[in-house]
Amino acid sequence: MIRVLVVDDEALIRTGFTHILNKADDIEVVAAVPGGQAARAVRELLPDVVLLDIRMPDVDGLSILADLRRMPQAPVVAMLTTFDADEYVATALRSGAAGFLLKDTDPEQLPHLVRTLAGGGTVLSSKVTRRVVDGYLDNSVREPTAVRLVARLTERERAVLVLMAEGLANTDIGERLHLSTGTVKGHVTNVLGKLQVSSRVQAALIAERAGLLTPSQDEGAR
Repeated sequence: MIRVLVVDDEALIRTGFTHILNKADDIEVVAAVPGGQAARAVRELLPDVVLLDIRMPDVDGLSILADLRRMPQAPVVAMLTTFDADEYVATALRSGAAGFLLKDTDPEQLPHLVRTLAGGGTVLSSKVTRRVVDGYLDNSVREPTAVRLVARLTERERAVLVLMAEGLANTDIGERLHLSTGTVKGHVTNVLGKLQVSSRVQAALIAERAGLLTPSQDEGAR
């Protein structure tokens, strides 16, 4: 079972996400809490995936993200948002968010997206605009630097990076490249280390800036 924690100050959102996800046979929402209870819930319940509202009236979602990422057994964290172009998105990327989900995501897609996150994949809503992504890149890694970073990778690591940028989970990457999941995990660790990033989303954006992605792959990474 994939254990999920939903963190949002709106009771309606918490109830809706819980109802949708609990319909899946392989997903269990272990709790749905407001922002102030997030850290305690993670420590006590040890969820695999946390869906965290990026903007809450009384608690800063980005601060919660930073706290969760510092935990010894940090869960995968995807941010929930109602908008597609916000300065907080870039900050969340740098802080290790595994992706972004709009609160109006198609309910039928939500369980699949959670499975992707739990499997080590990345999720970026197609409505997260290029302006936001370009803003992130412009403030962090420019094209020449990205090319130099990618040049550190072996041929196999580059292949893994491209599939990471498509949002594939480790098991799916293994199937594509005929590798065991353990071997893929090792390659992913090496890729993140050589690119000097802490998340797969950051690695995907560097792959884009380095010119590794075709237009179709680039859109998939969104």
